[in-house]
Amino acid sequence: MDYKAKHRFADVGPRKIRLFADLIRGKNVDEALQLLRFYPNRGAKLLLAVVESAYGNADDQECQNLDDLIVAEAKIDGGPMYKRIQPRARGTPFMIKKRMSHIRVALDEV
Repeated sequence: MDYKAKHRFADVGPRKIRLFADLIRGKNVDEALQLLRFYPNRGAKLLLAVVESAYGNADDQECQNLDDLIVAEAKIDGGPMYKRIQPRARGTPFMIKKRMSHIRVALDEV
């Protein structure tokens, strides 16, 4: 059975979080939590919170073996963008895109 958690509209770009999602995908949950806990990046902290939430959902739904859970899916999708304009040389507008992302994690038993 899958135990899922998601964080929508995270205020970090998806490219910055995908590095950590690739790092933990397919690993044991305890190992994934230990890996993410010691990274100083904001994307790692957000992904850590989502993995902990999915682990808490598994505990709440009375999973038989919490030690045997693996990160089956760690998916980072792009969300909406705030678009801002900054003036550049000779009044030319320069587009600034403040990107958001949707984080989705699913845990499964081995």
